Amino acid sequence: MVFALFAGLAAGLLHAFSGPDHLAAVAPLAADSERGHWKAGLQWGIGHTLGVLVIACLLLLLREQLPLDAISAHSERIVGAALILVGSWGVWRASRSGFTPHGHSHGGASFAMGTLHGLAGSSHLFGVLPTLAFASPVEGAWYLAAFGAGAMLAMTGFAAALGLVTPGVGPASLAVRRGLLYASSLAAVVIGGAWLLA
Repeated sequence: MVFALFAGLAAGLLHAFSGPDHLAAVAPLAADSERGHWKAGLQWGIGHTLGVLVIACLLLLLREQLPLDAISAHSERIVGAALILVGSWGVWRASRSGFTPHGHSHGGASFAMGTLHGLAGSSHLFGVLPTLAFASPVEGAWYLAAFGAGAMLAMTGFAAALGLVTPGVGPASLAVRRGLLYASSLAAVVIGGAWLLA
């Protein structure tokens, strides 16, 4: 059981940090927050875990009937389009003349992006398939829970780190926040475009 916990935690951390699409999805939402940046990452992690659990249930219930490759290919394109939308929104927000960061964390958008990422791509490889390799369903469940915890921890930490690199208040702070929002939003558009073309 201890192995399942540590393996799941490590896989969740690695999975969240290894995907530039994950970071690109959270960065504009966290950069647009004035405080509580970490909440955008936590909401993404919760949504991602929910998406992975949905795929896990489908895989366990429908094993052979589920065309995972086709689902993965289509869902990755949806993720690409969603990244372009989030990035375009961020560029629009940063370009507004009265730009000021929001006092909230865009939790709904971050949760939706996380859920979409949990349903798409390699989540079923890192999060779900290893659960089938454990001797007991209980160990598989512990692995899956730890995978979700690792993803939540990784993205919460990433969003909190974005908050640490932005200065407090004043005109200089606003310029840094605007620049961070531009940079992270443009990265989201580029990565989303790459996913659509892949």
